[in-house]
Amino acid sequence: MRQLSLVGVLLALAVVGALTKPDAFLAGENLRLILTQASVIGVVTVGVTFVIIGGGIDLSVGAIVALASVWATTVATQDFGLTGMLLCSLLVGLGCGLVNGLLIAYGPMVPFIATLAMLASARGLALQISDGNTQVVKVDAVLDLGIKDSYVLGIPPIVLVFAFVCVVGWLVLNRTTFGRRTVAVGGNAEASRLAGIAVKRQRLLLYLLSGLCCGIAAFMLIILTGSGQNTNGNLYELDAIAAAIIGGTLLSGGRGTILGSVLGVLVFTTITNLFALNNLQTDIQQIAKGAIIVAAVLVQKGRSTS
Repeated sequence: MRQLSLVGVLLALAVVGALTKPDAFLAGENLRLILTQASVIGVVTVGVTFVIIGGGIDLSVGAIVALASVWATTVATQDFGLTGMLLCSLLVGLGCGLVNGLLIAYGPMVPFIATLAMLASARGLALQISDGNTQVVKVDAVLDLGIKDSYVLGIPPIVLVFAFVCVVGWLVLNRTTFGRRTVAVGGNAEASRLAGIAVKRQRLLLYLLSGLCCGIAAFMLIILTGSGQNTNGNLYELDAIAAAIIGGTLLSGGRGTILGSVLGVLVFTTITNLFALNNLQTDIQQIAKGAIIVAAVLVQKGRSTS
């Protein structure tokens, strides 16, 4: 029902867009723009959804995206071409996820504190590496992925990557032992331990997965902007958590869906697009997002107490 309601919200937003700016909103270029903007934060949200379902939280995803994008666009890394930049981005994401996972699972440290520390450290390191400058990509193979000639049936490559990550995420969560263990650990960690599940290892793997998604998103952002900046991924952690919440993921863990989180991302992205097309102020847009988040949490609370 929640997912159907989110589809209803998307349809309502589409109607608003069709009524207010019919030529602009319904244009194929604008619809591609919405999907493109949703793709980067959408991949991050998939990783965050797994972490929250497993009973954790990750406040460092935006900073990890920034660090991965900066590290992958240094002159030294670009000398290795597309493959080197991609591997660097993925390894940086995995490395940050590994640190988070070790601190939380084996530290043990509260997820909020551990990922908050990673947020500050990764942002600082990204600033140090880039020296506050925008690092322009000069590798043609990377830049070519962002032009229209690389589109597949009119769809940008990063949108296809987003779709692939969503499908894999759905399969992992719903059709594998890893997914069932994630739900079990998030629902009751002690009962899961008594049932023979390696809770610490599961939590470590969840943060590794989140870091991997951040690495993928960072490379997508590099393709999209043709550069790496220490300001990349700003507030991604809040957007990803908010999208997961309105998609039905419980902050206390134990329940959530990839489809719901993806719909949450599309709702927020469409709202942002509508506000931009209608030249409405950003502060009103943030108020609208906040109201949606509060409504989603209240609905969750009502369902959990009923």
